Amino acid sequence: MASAWKTILSVNQYLEDNGDKRTDPWLLVYSPIPVVVIIIMYLIMVWAGPRLMKHRDPIDLRKVLIPYNLAMVGLSVYMFHEFLATSWLSNYSLRCQPVDYSDTPLPMRMARVCWWFFFSKVIELSDTLIFILRKKNNQLTFLHVFHHATMVLNWWFAIKYTAGGQSFFVGMLNSLVHSVMYTYYGLAAIGPHMHKYLWWKSYLTCLQLFQFVLVLIHTSYNLLVQCDFPVITNVAVFLYTIFLIILFGNFYRRSYLDKRKQK
Repeated sequence: MASAWKTILSVNQYLEDNGDKRTDPWLLVYSPIPVVVIIIMYLIMVWAGPRLMKHRDPIDLRKVLIPYNLAMVGLSVYMFHEFLATSWLSNYSLRCQPVDYSDTPLPMRMARVCWWFFFSKVIELSDTLIFILRKKNNQLTFLHVFHHATMVLNWWFAIKYTAGGQSFFVGMLNSLVHSVMYTYYGLAAIGPHMHKYLWWKSYLTCLQLFQFVLVLIHTSYNLLVQCDFPVITNVAVFLYTIFLIILFGNFYRRSYLDKRKQK
């Protein structure tokens, strides 16, 4: 036990000491401990929340949902603009883009939007709490919980070690997709009379899958060429994206294709 604890402390010290010195002072970045605690608390909430709500009435959160989703649309649009504008002004390459660790204006601007993207993943854990309070337990799927929890951890590593470079492509695409997604959620929160205008829900899942395919192509290319960007990061993104394509593809099949066959 003492040996295992010593190993954990050693790994933690290594992670703390070998990150991007520009981002170390920023909220939740320097040490992995706060992020790990957040993820553990999130998983406890997923387990305990439905049990605590079992004999309670669902809570009407419409007055919260509309401004929350509107704020998430605004944040997503802002991040998409910052990723796009900064990469454009910096002449980023889609084929190979190393991280610029200098503290000049454009690299710092890119690092800041990477941090906002990481922090947005922490905020998005609220989506799960909203499902629990509204007793939408059918939404608490493995896909939902896995995706929300792992994105926080994945982007902690990104902001800690690779705040820029190839990372911008994933953040830019995902911000665009989430601006559409939270627009859908915001319209749905207005009330049942809006549902007739939300016929495009299945296309939202298609958009998410298309995003993953683009990320897979982008990452695959960077695994095949010589590029001064951490190979382990590209490998992790590649494998993670394949897993998400499988999960989202299965969700699309069960939610739309199988139901059409039944009809």
